Amino acid sequence: MNLLPINSYYKKILRVALPAIAGLSTQMVVSLVDSAMVGRLDEATYALAAMGIGVLATWALVSFFSSLATGTHVIVARRFGQGNFLECGNTLNNSLIISLLVGGIVAAIGASLAGPIAHFFASDDIVGDYASQYLFYRFLGIPFFLISVSYRGFFFGISKTKIFMISGILTNLFNVIFNYMFIYGSFGLPRMGLAGAGLGSTLATFSDVVFYLIIILLPAYRNKYQNFKHFKIDKEIIRGIYKISLPVSFQNVFVLIGFLSFVAITGIIGTKEQAATQAIISTLFISFLPLFGFGIAVQTLVGNNLGAGKYHLAKLYGFETAKVATIYTILLGIIFILIPQYVLNIITNDWSIIELAKSSLRIAGFAQVFYAAGVVLANGLQAAGRTVFVMKAEMFTNLFIFVPLAYLLGVVFDFGLTGAWFALPGYIIIYSSLIFYKYSSADWHKDIPVKLD
Repeated sequence: MNLLPINSYYKKILRVALPAIAGLSTQMVVSLVDSAMVGRLDEATYALAAMGIGVLATWALVSFFSSLATGTHVIVARRFGQGNFLECGNTLNNSLIISLLVGGIVAAIGASLAGPIAHFFASDDIVGDYASQYLFYRFLGIPFFLISVSYRGFFFGISKTKIFMISGILTNLFNVIFNYMFIYGSFGLPRMGLAGAGLGSTLATFSDVVFYLIIILLPAYRNKYQNFKHFKIDKEIIRGIYKISLPVSFQNVFVLIGFLSFVAITGIIGTKEQAATQAIISTLFISFLPLFGFGIAVQTLVGNNLGAGKYHLAKLYGFETAKVATIYTILLGIIFILIPQYVLNIITNDWSIIELAKSSLRIAGFAQVFYAAGVVLANGLQAAGRTVFVMKAEMFTNLFIFVPLAYLLGVVFDFGLTGAWFALPGYIIIYSSLIFYKYSSADWHKDIPVKLD
């Protein structure tokens, strides 16, 4: 079985996970900073509510296609475990082709539909107007985002998560600078408010593409993976990326449609409640983004070991990583429960919103403890090709438990914002239980949707 001392597992997990967590955490910081900038505008209540719709709507459209990072990551990780470096480079090339074609189409459609999308989810016309301006600029950056996603999947697969960390630091630094300039109209630029946050994010995403192009041209990567020497369209790789990624695409959309619906439900309760919900969601990034970093580590370690034929070791890495991630969420949950007002104050200085959101953040702080195992082991299942099962588990628990229960408790039974947020623990606990059950089964890795061995 080639077992190692238990501390060796943790060292390897952290070596891959920590740079990914650092890179994702920079996104969390930017999300918090963006929300803080918008939360200090004169029109903060409307702008924060619109930002909640705008951020989730952008992700709902983008995430359907950005899951090609998962397909790229899984295939590259498997090939890297086999020692087939030329096929790693060939996988990146074909992933980039998909990004260029899909990104252009999605950007054109998204920008043209920004207004209708925003007003569909906004219960207030002013909120809808703000959200539509934000969405327009965010959609323009989708091609750059998808190109970055392809590079991200490649570097994750070869265990070079430090490249992503550096990318995250630089890109999100530019994001903060650009957003400050355009939100408040600094250095002679027009004051664009929430729309400036959308434009700043798009410009930062373009800088991310430039960074990855520079890195891939370095001799260490150019010579080993030979991307430019063996550039060819490979239908088998494109088919593999498609088969692995498509269920993840639907899963991501189910998540975000579910949370968009949840935000809309809180808008029915009240505009103030919708603004409070956005503040809570922004706060939860402190928990969720590092968990996704652990998920990245699991996809890499599981994929590499499956490629090398070490099935028991691959499974063990999933369980050990889930333990580490759960310890993290327990510590964070204690903070959310004991001092929610101080955490929320990072997002907004509107104490009426903070007072409204405190109880709900305590509920979310409890629920996110159970999310750690769900996220980590779901990524392990995806690395093993079980993307359809993970998609079905997400669809069932999010759309058929979380959303209806939130509406029932928050609106029908009139328990308000706190009642709506009580739906979150039920959704997370059931989802994580389903994922744990499948990952623990004997056939967790025996249904790969494309031949990778």
